[in-house]
Amino acid sequence: METAVENVLPYSLSARWAPGLSEKVELQSFNQPKGTPMTDDRLALSELAAKSGDSDFLRTIAESVLQLIMEADVDGLIGAGRYERGDSRQTWRNGYRDRSLDTRLGTLNLKIPKMRQGAYFPGFLEPRKMVEKALVAVIQEAWINGVSTRKVDELVQAMGMTGISKSSVSKLCKDIDERVSAFLKRPLSGDWPYLWLDATYLKVREGGRIVSVAAIIAVAVNMDGKREIVGLHIGPSEAEPFWTSFLRDLVRRGLTGVKLVISDAHEGLKAAITRILSATWQRCRVHAMRNALAYVPKGQHTMVAAAIRQAFIQPDHDSAVQTWRHVADQLRARWPKLGTFMDNAEADVLAYMAFPAQHRTKLHSTNPLERLNKEVKRRADVVGIFPNEDSIVRLIGAVLLEANDEWQLLSRYMQVEAMAELNPPTIEEEATLQITPRAA
Repeated sequence: METAVENVLPYSLSARWAPGLSEKVELQSFNQPKGTPMTDDRLALSELAAKSGDSDFLRTIAESVLQLIMEADVDGLIGAGRYERGDSRQTWRNGYRDRSLDTRLGTLNLKIPKMRQGAYFPGFLEPRKMVEKALVAVIQEAWINGVSTRKVDELVQAMGMTGISKSSVSKLCKDIDERVSAFLKRPLSGDWPYLWLDATYLKVREGGRIVSVAAIIAVAVNMDGKREIVGLHIGPSEAEPFWTSFLRDLVRRGLTGVKLVISDAHEGLKAAITRILSATWQRCRVHAMRNALAYVPKGQHTMVAAAIRQAFIQPDHDSAVQTWRHVADQLRARWPKLGTFMDNAEADVLAYMAFPAQHRTKLHSTNPLERLNKEVKRRADVVGIFPNEDSIVRLIGAVLLEANDEWQLLSRYMQVEAMAELNPPTIEEEATLQITPRAA
């Protein structure tokens, strides 16, 4: 006897999250006997695209999650899934009726299933149960976070529903995983002169313990001045093999032409940059300043910071180096450890001064990533402790994909005219330009 396969509506989370579909999404039973006429029950892709055309990501996901919940609920009332035959069936489906639900996410356009006998009305549409916090929690926990099926089911039941199955949660996550994986593994083309690396620390369960791991986000700017998110890697941020593996993966995908890498001072990173990218390393100026001020009393922070900043306002690299050394010698008399720190950090903190002046304001620190990191932390705080690294990639990858799409709609991040200064003509090229044809 064939085992009935539970059929749930393969309602696309969004057109953007389901690329490569045919013109129509076909709904059919897996256990339908051969020779049985099939109902042409199809959902046009254009209709899905119309539903997901809004830029509000969470609104689209809310519609999809609630639609999936209603389909599962109706299957329970009928006693059978779509196209499923059995003695336990009580009635049959009879189309849908439209219903809107207003939330802070926007107006959700839902299709409530109808039955030939009896009636069905989802409990979460009752005024007393339209609790927005519960809705958002279900969306975040069930769709993006992938924390645990049990917890998702509890959240759905808290909304007054009968629960959600493991297969339904898995179906929601499958489309997302495929889309995120394609984004993070996409090939890179052209030169990327500037690369930012920053780590966000998250907690995850590993071998029955709760450990802290780093989610390394890589952002690069191409020769057109456009900014893109080019990579995500999970692991211990201090180990050199970790950085080497990450950078090699970026190079394997096509990241070339890197001239400056901006990051915080992570152990093993500098050596990996030199070995893999042959690029200059810029130590985040903001973090370096904090490290420098740790050597002086709190009451002297303002004075010392003002003195060090004198090097940052110089017009060129040579002037910045001279000012930096002069300030270091002045401060060394009172705080020897601070003087030693400045001697060691000179080359790394002032590396950006050797690049075009038009780009320097965005090259001296990892601040261009701060807004992105805040959004990542905001989403991650909802989860707290991730069950595994795959759930981290699902959450962070979805956030990065959304941010990257938004960046592509903005103007250039850097002036493209100054990019020519990064590739000065070689001696051979200059000589070629001076050659004139010999007179006949």
